[in-house]
Amino acid sequence: MAEQAFLDAMARLPAGVVLISARLGDEFRGLTASSLVSVSVEPPLVAVALEHASATRSAILETKAFNISVLTRRQEFIADRFAGRAPAIDPQWRTLPHRLGTNGIPLLDGCAAWLECRLVQSHTAGDHDICLGEVLAAEVGSGDPLILWDRSFWTLH
Repeated sequence: MAEQAFLDAMARLPAGVVLISARLGDEFRGLTASSLVSVSVEPPLVAVALEHASATRSAILETKAFNISVLTRRQEFIADRFAGRAPAIDPQWRTLPHRLGTNGIPLLDGCAAWLECRLVQSHTAGDHDICLGEVLAAEVGSGDPLILWDRSFWTLH
């Protein structure tokens, strides 16, 4: 099968856009993802696929913890920044409004929801790892969700 045909087909699947954050020492890491999946209610589990080359993935595997900020339509520029399509952010996120979760990992301000997770398993899957996290804390915010469809950002309106 041609790689481009696979990518084109998967681009037709709408997905929520999230910021996955991690911490390694005094530096924060983050990446934009559209692969977040709810796996279980009891215990509360989510899965996300992280590219092998990602510094965020490396930090998560080392520290066994990560957070998820569910982005809103107003946060498209942030999604672009953490996807590498806009200027990078400094390692302490000084210019990005955030707070630290109970695990010391950033949660982005102004999101639709937040999850604090403990890594319970990771599985190699091609050029990504599937990271399974137990949700230790969840909070609902407000705002219309940011959605990725056909390689562009959308919202529900």
